[in-house]
Amino acid sequence: MSEPARPVVAIVQARMGSTRLPGKSLAPVDGRTMLEIMLQRLRRVGALDAVWVATTTAERDDVVAAAAARAGVPVFRGSEDDVLGRYAGAAAEAGAGTVVRLTADCPLIGAEPIEAVLAALREGGADLATNAPPAGRTWPDGLDAEAFSRASLDALDAATTDPALREHVTLGFHRDPRWRVRTVDLDRDLGDVRITVDTQQDLDLVRSLLEELLAGDPAFGLADLLAALERRDLLPERA
Repeated sequence: MSEPARPVVAIVQARMGSTRLPGKSLAPVDGRTMLEIMLQRLRRVGALDAVWVATTTAERDDVVAAAAARAGVPVFRGSEDDVLGRYAGAAAEAGAGTVVRLTADCPLIGAEPIEAVLAALREGGADLATNAPPAGRTWPDGLDAEAFSRASLDALDAATTDPALREHVTLGFHRDPRWRVRTVDLDRDLGDVRITVDTQQDLDLVRSLLEELLAGDPAFGLADLLAALERRDLLPERA
């Protein structure tokens, strides 16, 4: 087994220009934005050496950069359409050895998904370790984490010319068989559980979960989150 190359940097995709729910990551929760809460929690994850935000150069994303600054997190700003290039630029500026890809529409994420994909990457033989594959996921939709080396990211960036693939950071890993992808599974199939933020209904649920969990323990983990979902009768019965 080999250790992920240091430093290990989480890079969070965040922008205001969501089609369905613009500004969702800056929705307020107890006087902070969801993005700030997410970033502050990530800074306490021991497996990470640093946390960065990758946003765009569009003027409307100035508020994203400001929220990251309030959370004490550096920002890289790049192309709005070339998300892969934006990510590669952020990784280069951060001096990352290993990158953990996260998105701001998953503010409930904690240490466990990050540790799981890093452990899978540590096993070797993969360019990408993910708990959010295009099909067959077992982690809840909203705890998405992916890990890859900086070298693999740079190679993917250099090899990908299709604009449709450059709109997504890791889709090229899945589409081209030259890349080796390792899928990380949960010991319980919760792939149909939705705790990401894409609609107003999603936002209402995630805000209520954050308010409850942060009041109990700002460093809440996966077990706490699943218990809160169980209380809302939002988990499937165990097989």
